[in-house]
Amino acid sequence: MPKQFQWFGISTIVVALDLYTKHLVQQAFEYGEHLTINSFFDLVRYHNEGAAFSFLANAGGWQKWFFTGISIVAVVLITYLILKNLHNKLFCLGLALVLGGAIGNLYDRITLGYVVDFLYFHYRELAWPAFNVADSAICVGVGLLLLDSFKKPTESAVK
Repeated sequence: MPKQFQWFGISTIVVALDLYTKHLVQQAFEYGEHLTINSFFDLVRYHNEGAAFSFLANAGGWQKWFFTGISIVAVVLITYLILKNLHNKLFCLGLALVLGGAIGNLYDRITLGYVVDFLYFHYRELAWPAFNVADSAICVGVGLLLLDSFKKPTESAVK
């Protein structure tokens, strides 16, 4: 099986898990509803019209198209980078996770006008903004890309 199918397969799994979990949340919760799981975790249904941590969420609507455009450019660029670096496993795994997350959130942004977030961690007065499976994949993917950036270049890459 060609390597690109492996990486794009991982992206597809991320998209499928992301969209399925968001669908379940939309079916089970009304907007803003919370279900306390334990003292530090709730399932919620929030709509994020901005970017990470609701950046520009209240910007008046133009941000939907701005973030949609950025996401489309990112999807094209990441796809290109995967195809050009099929031999670099850690790099491609990180990119595949970021790609899947970007597509999952892009789908929401295009079809709904916002991104559905539902995982909410908190401790006393401290809280992390709600997020979703796509956001998690993006964070893990970026972590793997950072880890990959610290690898020493191989002899063949130096020449």
